[in-house]
Amino acid sequence: MVIAAPRAAARDEVPVLDLSRLDEAGGLESLAAELRQACLNLGFFYVAGHGVPETLHEGIFDVTRRYFALPLDERKKDLMDTRFKRGFMPHGLSHSPGYDPDLKESFELALDLPLDDPDVEKGRLLHGPNRWPADHPWLRATVEPYFRATMALGRRLLGVFAVSLDLDQEYFEPFCTKPMMHMRLFHYWPQPATDNDLLFGVRPHSDLGMLTILNQDPIGGLELRKRDGEWIGAPHIPGTFIVNIGDLFRTWTNDVYVSTPHRVINRTGRERYSVPTFFCLDYDTPVSCLPSCLAPGESPKYPTIKAGEYVESRLSQSYRDPDQLDAA
Repeated sequence: MVIAAPRAAARDEVPVLDLSRLDEAGGLESLAAELRQACLNLGFFYVAGHGVPETLHEGIFDVTRRYFALPLDERKKDLMDTRFKRGFMPHGLSHSPGYDPDLKESFELALDLPLDDPDVEKGRLLHGPNRWPADHPWLRATVEPYFRATMALGRRLLGVFAVSLDLDQEYFEPFCTKPMMHMRLFHYWPQPATDNDLLFGVRPHSDLGMLTILNQDPIGGLELRKRDGEWIGAPHIPGTFIVNIGDLFRTWTNDVYVSTPHRVINRTGRERYSVPTFFCLDYDTPVSCLPSCLAPGESPKYPTIKAGEYVESRLSQSYRDPDQLDAA
């Protein structure tokens, strides 16, 4: 059965939070209250006034389109390595049991660390050097400052999250010295009209870390599942990012903040591009129920776990080895 296109989300379902209000008296508290309501409702919201320059916010799409316009054999020179998970990920590497491979390809990067970094030497996932195309320096020249800008935005957002949970604004800051950030440049092909209900641009899933900061182009295709099971579209709003909470917030908040399943279906007949930044905390961050989220007489639902161990266990289920791909 062909999956019908959903209605667009209403503004009260996926609100727009203007971070420029953080500079106003009382702005932090009012934004934190709005963010809390957004997380209780759906766990998705847009951010405007985010401070990322327009040259980066829009320019990231120029280099993403340019990169994926390169011949496939050229992109395969920097095929994603199995150790550091950086570089070009062709179609077929991103998969989930029970679904067809996602209809997308990507370029993967994370926090750029030297080989002699102690966490790199320990072999920790998402710790290592990035794999930049040597013949195309323009990609790195734009992506690196964009990465830094979204990392700064993630830290600002965590301050608002902290206040929304009755914590000091700086509560999460000590856990952001070497955050497990992971960024992906995505290229989606148009999705054919089919009765294959196992085929998606991205299959239904929830994100695994703290929060995701998504920059999506005007094509759209992101769809969210409400608590009542209805799917709604999250259309492009110029100049904004769309942010969603990840699964680690369930442990932090004892299921007060619950991540929302979402998917991508590109019904437009056109190519789609998006750039998500997945923001997580330092590997050794102990994640456990916050006292402010524990009602009297209630016990934590989840055991304490290191942020990195949780992310590692989840990501190991998401990638195939490039050597397993006939196309690689």
